[in-house]
Amino acid sequence: MLHLSSKSKAFIILFFMISVSCFAQQGQVNINQDYKIDNLLNVKKQLNKTENSSDRYKIQIYNGNRSGAYAAQKEFHEFFSDWKSRIEYESPNFKIWAGNFRTRLEADRALKRIKKEFPSAFIFKPKSTITN
Repeated sequence: MLHLSSKSKAFIILFFMISVSCFAQQGQVNINQDYKIDNLLNVKKQLNKTENSSDRYKIQIYNGNRSGAYAAQKEFHEFFSDWKSRIEYESPNFKIWAGNFRTRLEADRALKRIKKEFPSAFIFKPKSTITN
């Protein structure tokens, strides 16, 4: 077995470190991309900023008096705890609106399940109450 002095070991380590740094490569990367990509990303950011819950689809499961609305909401949560619902008042009726679906397809899938318990349920898109 070969025995090396501590000076020899230090020299070998130093030699390897210097040789590794000599062979290191440096360079510059240029990315060529269409300017339209940046424009699309900016448009997407703007859409995400302006998107609010009125841009989404909801399902109405009830329309009637106050006590019926509370009963329908309670029944809804017994069957469908994964979707939130809320009571809306439009004189003279109380309405139960459920969900907050991004796409019509999402809402259609949910409606198919909901209609088994609430046959008169339907999909709608609330009117925006925000004025500019």
